[in-house]
Amino acid sequence: MRRFIVLLIVLSASCGLDSGSDHASEWLLVFNRKKAAVAPHTSPIKKQMYADALGAFVSRNPDLSRARDVYRRVQLDFARELSALGRYQDAIRFYRAVLRSDPKNAEALRGVTVALDRLTVSRQKLLALEKGMSQRDVAHLLGKPIPGWTAKTDRPDCTIEAWYYRTNDHGVAGVYFRDGTLFAAEENSHSKLVPLTQPTAR
Repeated sequence: MRRFIVLLIVLSASCGLDSGSDHASEWLLVFNRKKAAVAPHTSPIKKQMYADALGAFVSRNPDLSRARDVYRRVQLDFARELSALGRYQDAIRFYRAVLRSDPKNAEALRGVTVALDRLTVSRQKLLALEKGMSQRDVAHLLGKPIPGWTAKTDRPDCTIEAWYYRTNDHGVAGVYFRDGTLFAAEENSHSKLVPLTQPTAR
């Protein structure tokens, strides 16, 4: 019982709720999901459960500014993680959700700009590719392709994988790997970028 009272005091301080508020018990349930979400090595599912619970709480209690601030922080964290994974469309969705409630949020504005830039590739970026690059190197330069924009073919002697990207002029570029190593790129279906830039001597 004492632990329950302590938790209510902590929650009241963090969200501007008094211990007799109708919101306190509901916020306690959200807080319990937070503990699981921030635990070391927690699963993405538990993080999502916390975010969903927090979002539902904010929807039901839109007048609680502190809860809105916490939820906005969670949305920005999700967006940043998704961008790091190359899931730029999903990241943009979270950044835009933040901007709907906070149109001048600097981190969200910057995040949308970066993610939109990553969703398309320029000729300059394609020409920066070098034969022999790993998939990790290419993902660092171009970003990971949108889910569903890859193709993989297993041959008797090797595995060929293609990654496709939207280009600035609304075309589709392709980069091609043999056993995980870059060997060719196309700016579009009619213009092949060959040869690729050779790696510089190190």
